[in-house]
Amino acid sequence: MSVAVEIRHRFGDFALDVAFKVERGAVTALFGPSGAGKTSVVNAVAGLFKPDAGRIVVEGRTVLDTEAKVFVPARARRMGYVFQDSRLFPHMSVEDNLRFGWRRAAAKADEHEIERVVEMLGLTPLLERRPRALSGGEKSRVALGRALLAAPDILLLDEPLASLDAPRRAEILPYLEKLRDTGLPMLFVSHTVDEVARLADEIVMLEAGRVTAQGSVFDLLTRLDVAAVGAVLETRVEEQRDGLTVLAFDGGKLVVPRVAEARRVRLRAEDIMLAREEPRAISANNILPATVVAIAAHGAQADVQLAIGASRLVARITKASAERLVLAPGVPVFAIVKSVIVDSSS
Repeated sequence: MSVAVEIRHRFGDFALDVAFKVERGAVTALFGPSGAGKTSVVNAVAGLFKPDAGRIVVEGRTVLDTEAKVFVPARARRMGYVFQDSRLFPHMSVEDNLRFGWRRAAAKADEHEIERVVEMLGLTPLLERRPRALSGGEKSRVALGRALLAAPDILLLDEPLASLDAPRRAEILPYLEKLRDTGLPMLFVSHTVDEVARLADEIVMLEAGRVTAQGSVFDLLTRLDVAAVGAVLETRVEEQRDGLTVLAFDGGKLVVPRVAEARRVRLRAEDIMLAREEPRAISANNILPATVVAIAAHGAQADVQLAIGASRLVARITKASAERLVLAPGVPVFAIVKSVIVDSSS
């Protein structure tokens, strides 16, 4: 993905003043609380409004430059947009909604490509239905298909899972992972850590209309000054044994219930215990030698950043425990992982 955004705009009492540049990864998440300005940034990229001042370059094309008086209209930006509420045409069937996106494409896909998108998103049984006969998750999948068939250079997703309950979100996430794995650039708005950890390559954090931090998902979510959540690790399957899978990552190995393949695992900070000596006769499958990098205390808790090879993770323990263990940067410890969340698009 190649996106450069520098925009300033005032909405009444709210001032948007955002600048960031992304040149790596397929999926960039705009992450932050409600009201941070995330949707406004995506709408500016899409061309749905013209900022007071700024410049936007997407995949090498300048779509906004207020100084040079450049403003490419939304219909000419070759971007697919998936809104939070799907916005399907109620009088059209699923197939007609999909072909509406196809008709907007500058270079229309052939029937084989249409079939591939329909199959990838599991839409074949739904083609004759109207939106009112679809579940929330099905509507989201149709909206994704419509956006994809417009042959976009980049896909914009404005909290497409926010209106869905947990089962429907669980239904949609694997489809979003499939899209990520195709390499199609995506700008993804979310205020949910789990979604960002699972899908994003790069994160741009916003608060009150400003960028507060930016970095890879693997680094940013373990920073103590940002939003430490535990760890996000890229893994590979090393061994299958006794109903378990051994996953290797840069610095160690994790044993998890059997999976066919894994791209990412997540470790929650609260699911990691620490010991100064290697535990014996313990039920935990994952005990990882680590070194303390930094400690941040907040109230009665302490977040402890750990290094395991080139990987970083965070354990959340009580401040009293950190003091009792005499933890400090450079101290060797053992991280006892109580549970592992495996994200796989298989």
